[in-house]
Amino acid sequence: MTPLESLIASGTKLWLDSIDPDLVVANRAFGATGATSNPIIVSDLIKTGRFDRQLTDLMARGLDDDATAWQVTDFLVRQAQNVFQPVHAATKGDDGYVSFELDPLLEDPACKLSVAEKGQQYAELGKKWAAGHTNRMIKVPATPGGLAALEELSAAGVTLNVTLIFSQRQYHAARDAIWRGAQRRASLAGFKSVYSIFISRIDVYTKQHVAQLSPQAQGQVGIVNVKRLWRENQEYWQSKNVPLKQEIVFASTGTKDPSDPPDKYVGALAGSDIQTNPPATNAAVQQLGGKKYTRTVDQMPAADVLAEIDREVDFQKMEIVLMEEGLKKFADPQKALLKLIGEKRQALKA
Repeated sequence: MTPLESLIASGTKLWLDSIDPDLVVANRAFGATGATSNPIIVSDLIKTGRFDRQLTDLMARGLDDDATAWQVTDFLVRQAQNVFQPVHAATKGDDGYVSFELDPLLEDPACKLSVAEKGQQYAELGKKWAAGHTNRMIKVPATPGGLAALEELSAAGVTLNVTLIFSQRQYHAARDAIWRGAQRRASLAGFKSVYSIFISRIDVYTKQHVAQLSPQAQGQVGIVNVKRLWRENQEYWQSKNVPLKQEIVFASTGTKDPSDPPDKYVGALAGSDIQTNPPATNAAVQQLGGKKYTRTVDQMPAADVLAEIDREVDFQKMEIVLMEEGLKKFADPQKALLKLIGEKRQALKA
């Protein structure tokens, strides 16, 4: 049994943080059952030149850079969906999804729309890009505008992945809005939602801003935060009688500290729900030879470590700082993607 096979055997669903067609196939062979996309992934794929023919065809149809970017994204996500469709069918809609991220430029500081107007835009885009798909998740950020769209999208039957969650406040707002929307559906038969909690960025934050943490607590805050939200999510949905699992996605699982083992978060969160691991993390885990993972998602550090974290970490301040950073990381890659397509347009004409 490979390390990733043991991770899956522990109860974890393994999703790939990429829609590279080759990596999707390779990671499906490792046991991956879903994938996620974002503008950085799409840009990196375009840079390889492997999709120049698709770009040339789109540009020949008169599409501008923005429309070209979305059509290429749609093409790549569809390819991945085809790979995971059998999983979706076999699990009756509980797994086998590929996430499609809505327009990050709605969160650009230059965007002057009100929160309500952003919510309306997210809702319209979400319905548009979900239409006709059975195993596509629409990825919406846990920003004020994104949160404002969730009830309507859920009521409309859209399968949702709420991303960019750092705090309990964001998780509550997202979950409650989605459940309100779900209750407006004619049936809960196909109702599925996931909540992507970012982990490693929290540990980068505490190293910079909460340097007084002891060695036992430093580097554990992201794990403690997500395990608490995981437990709360389990308890919340137990009483709702929904046929499909409403799950936590353990996101941002690639280590940022070179001194950490590559499987720091993989091992700490084994046993339940979904891990969206970068390709490099999955590859590094597979290199660990005889490593075997067992359920650890419900195991917490010692009580004194938890008490220290609660005493020293201001989670509200952490959310504010990380959301500011996160929104920049959210909008800038979309601008870079549009710039890249403009450059490609010139190069392909030559």
